[in-house]
Amino acid sequence: MIPFQPQVPEGSSLSVLAIGAHPDDIEIAAGGTMLTLARRHPGLTVRYVLLTGTPERQMEARVAAQAFTQGADLSLELHDLPDGRLPAVYGQVKEVLEGVARQFKPHVILAPSPRDAHQDHRTVGELVPTAFRDQVVLSYEIPKWDGDLGQPNTYVPLTSQIARSKVELLDKSFPSQTGRDWWGEDTFLGLARLRGMECRARYAEAFTCTKLVLA
Repeated sequence: MIPFQPQVPEGSSLSVLAIGAHPDDIEIAAGGTMLTLARRHPGLTVRYVLLTGTPERQMEARVAAQAFTQGADLSLELHDLPDGRLPAVYGQVKEVLEGVARQFKPHVILAPSPRDAHQDHRTVGELVPTAFRDQVVLSYEIPKWDGDLGQPNTYVPLTSQIARSKVELLDKSFPSQTGRDWWGEDTFLGLARLRGMECRARYAEAFTCTKLVLA
């Protein structure tokens, strides 16, 4: 395992762009990472961008973003593109992402994987590298019925406290989802334990990084 830290210019704070196709994508996939970064990096800047969501779901997303980034300088950009139909509005998704890229130059981007089986996730994941060419992009994974979990190559170890806090905050932030048969502690902690084993930690979240320049 090779530890790596993003390069942050002296006098600057770490900045993160978190992109989700739907409310809860970011927190399910990278909630532990966000909690860890918020605790380790005073002055952290976080920008959330969500492509879909009803008013109810967007309210949940606001609550979740605040909970998972406590102490960070947080901004949210919420859109209401058609859920489940992002391939049909490919151009609009691209415009949103390119608009963000013109305004914000983060050190790290958390985004869906271009290999995700869900069409909305996959569309966003395919477009992120075309809009952001000078940032480290970490493609996250989301457990789902489709069974598309792959072989990640980048890990963020989580303490037991962080892993369990993530699960608690997911339940509190997204009450509309808690009745789903796949939602629950066993799913979230089970995957985190597996990824932790792969990087010699108790728990972890895993990502894929397809391009990285070591300076």
